[in-house]
Amino acid sequence: MPEWLPIFTLAFVPLFIAIDALALPPFIISLSEGLTVKARRKMVHLAVLTALLVGLVFLFFGQLVLTLMGISVGAFAIAGGLILLVQSIRNMTLGRMVDAAKEEMVAIVPIGTPLLAGPATITTLLLLAAQQPLSIVLAAFMANVLLAWLICLSSFRILKLMGQGGLRAISRVFSLLLASIAVSMVLKGLAMLDIISLP
Repeated sequence: MPEWLPIFTLAFVPLFIAIDALALPPFIISLSEGLTVKARRKMVHLAVLTALLVGLVFLFFGQLVLTLMGISVGAFAIAGGLILLVQSIRNMTLGRMVDAAKEEMVAIVPIGTPLLAGPATITTLLLLAAQQPLSIVLAAFMANVLLAWLICLSSFRILKLMGQGGLRAISRVFSLLLASIAVSMVLKGLAMLDIISLP
């Protein structure tokens, strides 16, 4: 066994849990309702690129950025949760009004951040960077982003099986799940700021 593998695993597993790539397909399906196959793929590529850039910025300059801007991870969590909540409510009540600009915005927010590169991912990167070699943490993050990209692209197979009618129905259910995650993110942010306590 290579000497670096145990260290890599210790960095990869927490990031895998934080990014939670296996939970992404429902939200990709929900937020891409009404888009063409080409537009969906473009949305995934842009979302993953956004998550990669956000993650790299926080990996190398995270603590400095937060300190300079006076932003805590808890405040970031609350902001991300509110954005997710607004997006999920829009999906449930208004449906998707698709154009190129909205497609790109949805890819960046909320899929790229805070779904892919959210408070949990950023906190994990900051903690790992303080405990392990930067090269190992960087490799583990890149591997997780690649895995998330592959999982997001695989969600299109689900779309083909459901058809347009099934997609519209199930996307509303997934929007409700998205709203639940948004509320959870806000609560965790409030807990990080010691405003409330969670069990």
